[in-house]
Amino acid sequence: MVLTKKASIAAAFLLLVSFTAANAADVAKIGIVDFQRFLTTSKAGKTAQEAFKSQGEKMEADLKKAEDEIKNLKERLEREAMVMSQEMREEKEREYRIKINDFKQQKQRFMAVLKSLEGRLVTEIRDELLELIKKTGKKEGYLLIIDKAAVHYSPSAIDITDELIKQYNEVSQ
Repeated sequence: MVLTKKASIAAAFLLLVSFTAANAADVAKIGIVDFQRFLTTSKAGKTAQEAFKSQGEKMEADLKKAEDEIKNLKERLEREAMVMSQEMREEKEREYRIKINDFKQQKQRFMAVLKSLEGRLVTEIRDELLELIKKTGKKEGYLLIIDKAAVHYSPSAIDITDELIKQYNEVSQ
C-alpha cells in the first residue's frame, strides 16, 4: 500500500512536470537573427555597401594618381641622375622621399576614413534593426531573440532574419 501510494505520487508529479514543460514550450518562443545576412540582403545593407564601395573606389583612384606621380618622379630621377648636379640630385631624392611619406600617410588616412564610415553605417543599421527586433519580439510574443553569431546551433525554423528583412524593407521605403 505504501509502495502504491509512493508510485501514485511519483506518477502525479511526473504528469504535472510534463504538463508544465509542454505548456512552457508553447510559451517560450525563441528567434534567431543573422545580422550578417541582414546586412548583405536588406535594402539598407545594400545601400550602405554601395556607399562604402563608392567611397572606397574614389579613394583608390586618388591613391592610384598619387602612386603614378611617385613612379614618374622616380623614373625621371633615375633618367636624369647622371646629368644633375649633386645638390640637384639630393633635392630630387628628398622630394621623392617626401612624396612617399605623404602617400603612406594619405593611405592611412583613407583607411581610417573607410573604417569609420563602415562603423557608422553598420551602427546605424544595427540600431534600426534592434528597434525592429524589440517591436517584433513584443508584438509576436518572443521570449528571446538572439544574434546567430552567438549561437553554435539552432534549427532553421526559428531563424526570423527573412521576416525582419521584409519588415525592415517595407518600413524603410
